[in-house]
Amino acid sequence: MSELAAVQAALRAEHAAVYGYGVVGGRIEESRRKEVRECYDAHRARRDALRRTVRALGGEPEPAAPAYALPFAVPDSDAAVRLAAQLEDRIAGVYADLVRASEGTRRREAAGALREAAVRSVRWKGSGVAFPGLTELGAGEAPAAPSGAPGGSNAPDAL
Repeated sequence: MSELAAVQAALRAEHAAVYGYGVVGGRIEESRRKEVRECYDAHRARRDALRRTVRALGGEPEPAAPAYALPFAVPDSDAAVRLAAQLEDRIAGVYADLVRASEGTRRREAAGALREAAVRSVRWKGSGVAFPGLTELGAGEAPAAPSGAPGGSNAPDAL
């Protein structure tokens, strides 16, 4: 995977995370709303930074999809917590790819983003994995592709 492709994949994942945290925020119990807001803000900041990175690499940043398919129904706070954990696990996977595809400062930034996603995942789940970002990829998941892109579908993107 080229560095630009890995950055675009991270950007797609951040778009999905921003959308997903909107859903999480609407269902989470009041006591955890501040935590959701912090995660939402962190993903927005990463998304914006990735847009700049794509441009710096000579690409055109992929826009957010109009909608994303949720992996499961989110009717209550417990489901919102599971969704938040899944969002962070998927983010860790794309940043693991970016670590592999990049060097220098960009690699350090990707490793930092991977670490932050792993920490947030542990907070949501209450436990973690030895190598965040690798377990998810080993389970047969591929980074999300936008609708109409190679490997994508015409249905709304999945989170």
